[in-house]
Amino acid sequence: MEKKTIKVLVVDDSLVFREAFSKKLSEDPYIEVIGKAGDVYEARDMIINFQPDVVTLDVEMPKMNGIEFLKRLMPQYPLPAIVVSAVSEKVFDALNAGAVDFVTKPGLDTNLDNFIKDLIVKIKIAATAKVGNHRRVIRKTNTATNNSRSFTGSVIAMGASTGGTNALYDIIKALPKDIPGIVIVQHMPPVFTKLYAERLNNNSLLEVKEAESGDEILPGRVIIAPGGYHMRVKKTNSGLFVETEKGTEFNKVNGHCPSVDVLFYSVAQQLGKKAIGVILTGMGKDGADGLLKMRKAGARTLGQNEDSSIVYGMPKVAFEIGAVEKQYPLQKIPDGIMGIITEND
Repeated sequence: MEKKTIKVLVVDDSLVFREAFSKKLSEDPYIEVIGKAGDVYEARDMIINFQPDVVTLDVEMPKMNGIEFLKRLMPQYPLPAIVVSAVSEKVFDALNAGAVDFVTKPGLDTNLDNFIKDLIVKIKIAATAKVGNHRRVIRKTNTATNNSRSFTGSVIAMGASTGGTNALYDIIKALPKDIPGIVIVQHMPPVFTKLYAERLNNNSLLEVKEAESGDEILPGRVIIAPGGYHMRVKKTNSGLFVETEKGTEFNKVNGHCPSVDVLFYSVAQQLGKKAIGVILTGMGKDGADGLLKMRKAGARTLGQNEDSSIVYGMPKVAFEIGAVEKQYPLQKIPDGIMGIITEND
């Protein structure tokens, strides 16, 4: 049986990068580079003529930038796109415009082989993504009211990977500012987690920050694990706190640092039934076992359903092993969380 290759279009205004990316990507037996475009107009024609499975897209380009191109492309030609970008908040604009994922553009001191390895993994994940789901339904903030009553007793732990930046953004925006403390692992490289936390902080009613060891988990506060660090919850006589541990090649869990499982294991152990677990879109199984431990410890657990997931991997595994008490479409998850809180209050 002949193996199916993933047809990739490389879009970058730098001839050097186009050729280097194409050559390295073509060395993978499951990837076929079917075209190289120097600007979005060339890219548009190649998309129509060659029908690639995945596009790699530079953000900064002449004539029209990658973000504007995505906004125009997606309604007509829904296509998995991996954005190649310098360290910038623009990657989140690109994800919001429909990109599936991003990689950091290599500099002069970057190991190109490591970059290509990361890009290949993300291309293969993107090839399985449902890009029609890039337009999200959540726009309302009816639960995000200024409720003076303080909810008590629970911590909300969330985990996500591919597609999770938008999913988490929509959930956090729809929650009230007196929500119990939230701890999050989103698979993301260092530096970007801080930018992402700042973006959420500026666009929601909640205080959102990148975790530092010793941060207290408080109502209305969202703490996001830093890229390259595992994060755990610790209960003491004086309150609930997070601890972070720098990642190495030897302490990755399920191939990730931060790992959702690491967070969920600690929540199960430290909080038991005083927790809510939420697992969202993403490839692989990270978080599934930890969510099962949470449920067995008495926590309430929710999972994103297949139709609303960009990649139905992590929530699928969690559901299949019995870790998920109830599945919801993305737009119903805030109501699902609020239902549990008010039921237990």
